[in-house]
Amino acid sequence: TLCASFLGLGMSISVLGPFEDLAVNVKKNISNISYIFVGRSAGYIGGSLIGSALFDCMNPHLLLGLSMLVTAFGMCAIPFCKQALLLTGLMSSIGMSMGVLDTGGNVLILNLWGEHAGPHMQALHFSFAAGAFISPIVAKMLFGPDGNSSVGIIASNLTAVDTSEQMNKAPDIHAIVSTLKSMWAYIVIGSFVLLISFLFFILYFSSTITRDKARTTLGKSFVSQHHTVLVGLLFFFFFAYVGAEVAYGSFIFTFAKDYVRMPSSQAAMLNSFFWGTFATCRGLAIFFAACIYPGTMILISLVGSTVSSLLLCLFSTNKIVLWACTGLYGASMATTFPSGISWVEQYTTVKASTAGVFVIGAALGEMVLPALVGLLLGTFQDQPVLMYLSLVTATFTSILFPVMYKLASAPGEQSRKPRMRERLDADDSEYRQALLDSGANDEEEEDNEADQWNDADFEVIEMDDSAVSPSKASTQSDVTAASSQV
Repeated sequence: TLCASFLGLGMSISVLGPFEDLAVNVKKNISNISYIFVGRSAGYIGGSLIGSALFDCMNPHLLLGLSMLVTAFGMCAIPFCKQALLLTGLMSSIGMSMGVLDTGGNVLILNLWGEHAGPHMQALHFSFAAGAFISPIVAKMLFGPDGNSSVGIIASNLTAVDTSEQMNKAPDIHAIVSTLKSMWAYIVIGSFVLLISFLFFILYFSSTITRDKARTTLGKSFVSQHHTVLVGLLFFFFFAYVGAEVAYGSFIFTFAKDYVRMPSSQAAMLNSFFWGTFATCRGLAIFFAACIYPGTMILISLVGSTVSSLLLCLFSTNKIVLWACTGLYGASMATTFPSGISWVEQYTTVKASTAGVFVIGAALGEMVLPALVGLLLGTFQDQPVLMYLSLVTATFTSILFPVMYKLASAPGEQSRKPRMRERLDADDSEYRQALLDSGANDEEEEDNEADQWNDADFEVIEMDDSAVSPSKASTQSDVTAASSQV
């Protein structure tokens, strides 16, 4: 259910990209409605704050079900918004519900599986990446505009209308037709999200979360001595990582087309190649997380992102390097966010408020860094600004992670959570001790049984001697009686 909810989350976030009809629907240009994305990001941050506050005092399934319900109604209502201000408010409410889902989903995974949440966390974020990758392609193919065929059909039926009147109404007819067609993409995604919300309500009424919560909260009392510092550093870590990821995915098409002089079709394929490798490696990380520590996965990702961004800066106009390093950069960025949450869970408790800080940092990076790249691209058009930003953020995160690891594994850390290997060793030692104790008890029981059998044998032997030689027994009794008389 959680993976399906994050699949819907990724679809809801990315479906806004392929349609220009959203601007036509509110009678605005695309450049004039860019503030709706700012409204969604602001709502996302607010939803993260609300979710972190409500998660500790509400049933998680009920909270996630309500957030999915708000998202579903918001997605279905988008095509009917005819005013830009109303659309911005609706996008803010959708972003708020998405922030609640993002925060609550990560915390619920950690509450259910604890230190074993690595593969489950990777599966959760793989579902998000799959939804973000599939949604624009399917929406464009199934519900995108198909030229003027529909407009021609409508225009052919307007027989008794003046030619000038037809020319004036043609844009309105095209807008109505394309809006009616693109409406189905939002309605289909909203219906899918609505179905997932019902699943959360079913889980809530089945009341299974109470037992899970009681069982999982018993072992989550460890808080690191440097908890606040770790959370603050991870805030900046996710700020740089998510900002660089969104900036690269948003501007690689423009960079390839304008700076490298690629055809639009090849630039679009390069953009899809980046997100394809991103989603594929998140899927593979589900299996790798079962046998590789989160810290090791983060280290591999940081090395890959640093090397690829450095090569992109040095050979920014080489198409072969651009293709190869774009794939490597997408693969390296795929596992960082879920691995980061799983990694910090090994050293301190990740509550809803902690996960809310991580989501807020990611949302701020998603707002600030792409806007910064867009501003710098207009000022320095002859420089590979996008690659410079990728190298700066990769270097920053590569320096920041060893600092966080040093704090988390400090020798004086008293409240650090025991590692999985230590827990297994402790369980093995207890098992061996139990075997030794049982073995000692068995030996004592065998010795007692042997003594009892020896006593029984002596009694049997004495009885046999008395039966075989009664004269000897009577002589011994006479001697004993005579000696007593003397």
